[in-house]
Amino acid sequence: MAEMLDGFGERLRALRKQKDISQTGPGHLAGLRCTRIGHLKRGASRRSGDTLKRLADALGVTSDYLPEDATEDAAKTRFGDQDLPRQFQEAGHLPKGDKTVVKKLLDAFLTTKQLQTLAR
Repeated sequence: MAEMLDGFGERLRALRKQKDISQTGPGHLAGLRCTRIGHLKRGASRRSGDTLKRLADALGVTSDYLPEDATEDAAKTRFGDQDLPRQFQEAGHLPKGDKTVVKKLLDAFLTTKQLQTLAR
């Protein structure tokens, strides 16, 4: 019988596959029992903030990405700029070394802007 997953379960499965993690991996990495993860994926159990944070940290995403009502539109609204979410998503698919370069460039740019603001 196929497992019925809600939006949370679908995102969890996609992340697990993207990171080549076994079905039991997210629970193990987050210190949660496999049965607990199954209940969460099917929406049969309440998702506490702590549980979401632990899973998100284990999977390398923000905890606001996992909940059922999280959407790309919400992320776009927070950014205000429609290109930034797409660019960050594309950067997320780069090899690890390239991601490091992007992070360093962004960090240097933001640090420079902060220093310029302080100097005024």
